[in-house]
Amino acid sequence: MNEQDTESRFEFLKGDKVLWMVILVISIFSIFPVYSASSNLEYIVNNGTTTGHVIKHMFFVVLGLGIMRLAGTVKYEYIGKLSSILLGLMIVLLVVTMFTGQTIDGASASRWLKIPGTPISFQPSSFAFLMLIIYLCRYLTKKITRERLPIENIMYIFGPILLVFVLVAKDNGSTALMILMVSVVVLIIGQLHWKYIAGFISSSFVAIVLFLIIALNTNLIGGNRVHTWMSRIETFTSAKAKTADVDDESVKAKNYQVMQAKAAIVHGGITGMGPGKSALKQMLPQSASDFIFAVIVEEYGVIGAAFLISMYLIMMIRIVMIASKMPAFFGSLLVLSLGVMIFMQLSVNIAVAVNLIPVTGQPLPLISYGGTSMLVTYLQLGIILNISSRIQIYDEEGMGKKQSVAEINDIA
Repeated sequence: MNEQDTESRFEFLKGDKVLWMVILVISIFSIFPVYSASSNLEYIVNNGTTTGHVIKHMFFVVLGLGIMRLAGTVKYEYIGKLSSILLGLMIVLLVVTMFTGQTIDGASASRWLKIPGTPISFQPSSFAFLMLIIYLCRYLTKKITRERLPIENIMYIFGPILLVFVLVAKDNGSTALMILMVSVVVLIIGQLHWKYIAGFISSSFVAIVLFLIIALNTNLIGGNRVHTWMSRIETFTSAKAKTADVDDESVKAKNYQVMQAKAAIVHGGITGMGPGKSALKQMLPQSASDFIFAVIVEEYGVIGAAFLISMYLIMMIRIVMIASKMPAFFGSLLVLSLGVMIFMQLSVNIAVAVNLIPVTGQPLPLISYGGTSMLVTYLQLGIILNISSRIQIYDEEGMGKKQSVAEINDIA
C-alpha cells in the first residue's frame, strides 16, 4: 500500500525524474535573467514594463510545464500518426504568414502570425520545424523494412523538407538552415541509404546557391532578407580578419551587438556582478532573448554559466540515455531527433554570444524571453518524457512489466 502511494505521488512527474528536475531548475532560473534583461525593453525600447514582461515570461513557463505534462498523457505513437496532418496544417500557416505575417518587438522580418480576434501572435516556423521532424521519424520507421523507390524519397522525404525550408527561408534564414541540417541528421540516424542522403545534400547545396544568386542580383524574389544575411556574414568575417581595407568604424557599427555581448561576458569575470547588476544590458539589443547568455555571464560569471551549461549537458545525456533504453525504433529515433533540435538551438545561441558564428535570431532554450520557441521546447521535452515513461524492461519470458519509479529514476 505504501509503495503504491509512493508511485502515485511521483506519477505527476511522469517519465525520467532527473530530466524533470533539470527542466524545472532551468525554468526557475530563467525568471531572474529575464527580469533583469527585460528592463532594456522598458527603458530603451519603451515597450511595456519590467514587471509585466517577467509576469508574461512566468506565464509561459507555467503554460509550458503544463503542455509538457499534457504531452505525457497522449501516446507518442498517436502524435506520429497525426504528424502528416499537422505538418500539412503548418505548411498552410507558413504560406499565410508569407502574405499576412507581422513583425513584433522591432524585428525586421515578418515571422509572426496573429490569431484573429486576439492580441496573441506566434511563429508557425517553430511548429512546422517540430512537425517536420516528427513526420520524418514516423515515415522512416514505417518504411525501414524495405528499400524505398527514388520517387518515394523525393515525394515523401525530400519534398516536405525542401517545401518547409523554402517557406521559412524567406524571412528566417537561420531557422531554415537549421531545419535542413537537423533533417539530414534525422535521415542519417533513421538509416536512409547514404546515396540518397548524399544526393539530397548536393541538390540542396545547388538550390541554395541558385537562390542566393537570384536574390542578390535580381528582383524576382521580393521581400527576401538575403542582403541582411550576407551583411552579417561579411561583418563577421571582416571583424575576425581585421583587414586593413575595412573601415574600422563601419565594422564596429555593424558588429555592435556582438561587441556589447563580448564586453558583457568579459565584465562578468569569474563570479559575475550579481543578479540584476548587469551594466551592459541596456546597451545590448535583444538582451532578453537572442543575447541573454551574455547577460547571464555578466551577472553570474563563468561559475553561473558553467552551472547552466552543466544543466544542459545533463539534459542531453539523459536524452541519449532514454533513446538507448527505448526498444521501439520510432521512440528511440524521435527522442534523438528532438534532442538534436534542442542541442542545435542551444549551440547556435551560445556560439553567437561568444562570437564564434555570425549573428542569428535563435533563442536560448527554456531561458530566452518569448512565447513560441519556449512552448515548442517544452512540447519537445514533453514528448521525450512521454517516451521515457514507456521504457520497459526485459525478463526471461520476454517483455516485462513497466519500470517502477526507482527504475525510471536510474534508467542507466
